[in-house]
Amino acid sequence: YRTTTSPPAFAAQMEYLHQNGYQTCSPTQAISLLKANTRSAAKAVAITFDDGYRDFYQNAFPVLNQFGFTATVFLPTAYIGETALQFKERDCLTWSEVRELQGYGIAFGSHTVTHPQLRDLDNDSIEREIVNSKKAIEQRTGCVVDSFAYPYAFPQADAEFKKRLRDSLHRA
Repeated sequence: YRTTTSPPAFAAQMEYLHQNGYQTCSPTQAISLLKANTRSAAKAVAITFDDGYRDFYQNAFPVLNQFGFTATVFLPTAYIGETALQFKERDCLTWSEVRELQGYGIAFGSHTVTHPQLRDLDNDSIEREIVNSKKAIEQRTGCVVDSFAYPYAFPQADAEFKKRLRDSLHRA
């Protein structure tokens, strides 16, 4: 879950996608394209960023904008404020930057409120983390949130937890 890409490597990746005719889409659109099994899915890519760090605004967004690409940024809403707040000792986006980016086609998804290890929480706490994050983003952007990124490594082998999480997401 500690995947990072340097700005030069990211720029090279975006240039490759652009030169090879790829188009960006949201995660929800990507799933629909895959389910439809259309030829357009072959050249569709969903670009996502977790944690709402300010370096997205400073480094990644200018490159995306240069190539006419969009992305989805997953926000832990407790760290997105009217002024820059920090998460893991790094500056995060502000709500005004979120709205500015939204105007350029950047979408925002839920990444919980406080970025906890959800597997360690009870059902009510999981529900609050999911619902309150979604509500905060929707209230601040005026757009429906239809995507969620799990914080940390997903516990794939835990079938009982996967069901609890899926149920919470459906309710949200």
